[in-house]
Amino acid sequence: MGHNILYIEDNPDNMLLVQRALESRGYRLLKAEDGIDGISQAEQNNVDLILLDINLPDIDGYEVAQRLRKSSKSELAYTPIIAVTANALKGDAERALDAGCDVYMSKPVNIRELWARIEAYVPSPI
Repeated sequence: MGHNILYIEDNPDNMLLVQRALESRGYRLLKAEDGIDGISQAEQNNVDLILLDINLPDIDGYEVAQRLRKSSKSELAYTPIIAVTANALKGDAERALDAGCDVYMSKPVNIRELWARIEAYVPSPI
């Protein structure tokens, strides 16, 4: 299968929707249900892109992004991170970008927009 995308998301419905959408395009989805597990998976696997929910049960996505950017695994400083969040207040996008995310997307997820955003960084393998 194709490129590895890590999705850090605690909502199983959102996870399933994105999993189906990405696997239909040939991507391999790695899943984490909280921030600490997400950081661990990013450090242990070859990850081409990270989808990151901001509202997580342990540490928030802003903290996850900051830790990934400062990780001892140097390639994580440059791995694209797309914040996918229900936070849509003024300043939320800027806060995500300041934390180290490359792109900010609001929920509910628009699959066509998600594909376009991902393919801008990681071309579809099929």
